Amino acid sequence: MEKKLNHLLADLTAEYHKLQSFHWYIKGKDFFTVHEKLEEYGNSILEKIDEVAESILMLEGKPISSMKGFLKETSIEEAESTFLSSEKIFQEVIRDFQYLLTQIREVKALAEEKEIPLISVLMDDYLQSFTNAVWMMHQQSA
Repeated sequence: MEKKLNHLLADLTAEYHKLQSFHWYIKGKDFFTVHEKLEEYGNSILEKIDEVAESILMLEGKPISSMKGFLKETSIEEAESTFLSSEKIFQEVIRDFQYLLTQIREVKALAEEKEIPLISVLMDDYLQSFTNAVWMMHQQSA
């Protein structure tokens, strides 16, 4: 469980920094709206980072805590430091959030198998949060 949670922790941390980059490098007529939405998503993920790390500690594990460790473990690609339109940003964020949903489902399944309800319930919250965000971004691009 510790390994799977640490992978999720690394993915969330990488996604947080990617969203921060997008937040800084958004351009276009919808700048103000998208800038604010990216900050909202980033803040939400920041809370999840802390919750996952604390969950690892509650299970008497050791959460990754270095950037080197996060980068070694994550499957999320970093953002380039370049200005992008909201359309390109949302395409990438949707892809990343869908990937995170896959990881969250795997953590939930393992938590249920190992009978760790605390983690299973936390993953339910994350499934709802990321599913809602993906749906909303799809509406934006429809």
